[in-house]
This record gives sequence, C-alpha cells and structure tokens, in this order.
Amino acid sequence: MSFAASSVGGRSAAAAYEFGRTYVVRPKGKHQATIVWLHGLGDNGSSWSQLLETIPLPNIKWICPTAPTRPMSLFGGFPSTAWFDVAELSEEAPDDLEGLDASAAHVANLLSTEPTDIKLGVGGFSMGAASALYSASCFTAGKYGNGNAYPANISAAVGLSGWLPCSKTLSNKLQGVDEATRRAQSFPILMCHGKGDDVVPYKFGEKSSKCLTSNGFQDVTFKAYNGLGHYTIPEETDDVCAWLTSKLGLEGNAA
Repeated sequence: MSFAASSVGGRSAAAAYEFGRTYVVRPKGKHQATIVWLHGLGDNGSSWSQLLETIPLPNIKWICPTAPTRPMSLFGGFPSTAWFDVAELSEEAPDDLEGLDASAAHVANLLSTEPTDIKLGVGGFSMGAASALYSASCFTAGKYGNGNAYPANISAAVGLSGWLPCSKTLSNKLQGVDEATRRAQSFPILMCHGKGDDVVPYKFGEKSSKCLTSNGFQDVTFKAYNGLGHYTIPEETDDVCAWLTSKLGLEGNAA
C-alpha cells in the first residue's frame, strides 16, 4: 500500500512512501481493542505479528504494518525498512518531519476502518516506538507536524526501547489548544526501556518520558529494566499486557 506524501502536505507531491505488507493478528476472544504495532529499523511486520500471536490478550486485534524501504542516512544512504529517516542517534539530530507525518498518517489510515465501539491504540519497538509516540503527540495536538488535522481517536500508546521525536517542539505543538491540554492530561502512555540498551540509550527513553510529563501528560508510566539490552523479555511483555488490560478496560477472558 502506498501513501503519497502530498496527501499529508509533504514538500513534494511526487514523493510517495511505499509501505510494505501488513500482518493482522485476530482477537481470540471478544474484540474490544485494535492496536497498530510498529516494528524497529530494518525489521518487518511479520516478526512482531508472530510474537503478538502468543501473548495472552485475547480481546485485542493487532495490526502490524511494514515500513517503507528507504535510503537511511544513518547507514550512509543504504536502504532499509524505516518509518522515517534518522541521520544519527543523538539528541541534536534533526527530525524527519515528512517521514514521521507519513507514518503517523499510515497508522491513522489503518485504524480508520475499525468499528466505532472499539478502543484504538498504537505501539512499537525502537524506531516503531518513536513513531507510536509521535502518533500520540499528533492525536493530542489534533494535528500532524505539518498542521493538517489528525483524524484518529486513539486511547493509549506503548513505546518499548524508543524515544519521542520532535520533543523540543512538543510544547509549541500543544500550546494554545484547549483540547490538547485536556487530551494530554488523560492520555495513557507506557514506556519501557532496558538500562543496558546499546542502540537507543536508556537516557533517551527516560528524557522522553520526562518531556511528556513536563508538557502536561499526567498518565505516563516509565518502566526500567536492569541489564536489558535492545530487545524485549517476558517480564516486559507481562507488564505491557497488564497495563493494556487496565488502561483499555479489557475483560482479559481467555478464548
């Protein structure tokens, strides 16, 4: 499925992001929530759909899209599946707003056909976590980074081993929008990070959670894991399951 950048107000009408295959994990019990889950750099939707198939959340439908393959500045222009371009993993690196907006729009598009009585969420790992948190900021502000209206009504966001893109401009994005202040106060976010992460440093995750809190997000949970590197472990998965069951009001009944 392709997504033309022009429809989210990208710089060039000719630029198009060609998203890869989407994998869906059907709910094994009563369908109460749908979550778009975004993979990390160089990965695809298939690997996470296989993991999500095994976790005990029977009321959730998981949608696992695959990012576009694009030249990555981080890899000297070598192509990789990526939700947006990254020049370097540092706090001073510029944000690829066009790529972030296109990925956030892709998530909103995937959620747009879900039933109206279903709670919607977004989550991800590493770069996918960054895109998920960016989507949460768009929902809260009611607009994408380029100013266009954000259409999806999401109820929760989860970020594993990730960071918040555009954190320096978050306060500007939310300023002067009464609805944004109200949404930020009640919107639940779970961030999990390993203290031994050698890819996305632990301090990035920690600073991102503090940035959200200082910008009026009152329901941010930040969980740290000693010795955990840039991967996920059952303890973390259990924490995610318990948090989602609580925040989305899931019945938690087995199939």
